[in-house]
Amino acid sequence: MKYNPDIIRSDRKTISMSIRPDGKLTLRVPKSMKLRDIEKFVESKSDWIEKTLAKVNSCDGGEAIPYTDAELKEFTEKAKKIIPPRVEYYAKLMGLTYNNISIKTPKTRWGSCSSKRNLNFSALLVLMPPEVMDSVVVHELCHLKEMNHSKRFYDEIYKVMPDYDKYDSWLKQNGFRYLRRLNK
Repeated sequence: MKYNPDIIRSDRKTISMSIRPDGKLTLRVPKSMKLRDIEKFVESKSDWIEKTLAKVNSCDGGEAIPYTDAELKEFTEKAKKIIPPRVEYYAKLMGLTYNNISIKTPKTRWGSCSSKRNLNFSALLVLMPPEVMDSVVVHELCHLKEMNHSKRFYDEIYKVMPDYDKYDSWLKQNGFRYLRRLNK
């Protein structure tokens, strides 16, 4: 296959694709999906793949300097003070409850929400503009209502944050610069 992707098979119904900050393509596919169908999917997305790879490869025009352990600890401690109050604020505004909040430094995600109503956030969010951090908080809280990325899910986001697309776009255009410093 052209891009030599990592292929992760699981009990899912759809296929998803992402490019890690180090430029590696990852596909998540249904267990039963045939290789030729995966190849067709990748081919149909080749324009997006090329555009994204070009962006990742031209990032900052040079080598990314890895965060130090001290920096990551500092980001995590700061995030533990800043993010939970933001989650509490938006959860109250949206009439939602959640269980636990975890702050970590995952290499590919800004946040996640589990079926057990646990919320996880990247400590690197403290490096973002506050509205971008809030957009990730709202995104994950909306998963408590809709565990998907359907129109209903985005309708929930826009009720709380009408300018969500602006912040999501900023994160897509700039976030990899922060994530790639975790991958060394």
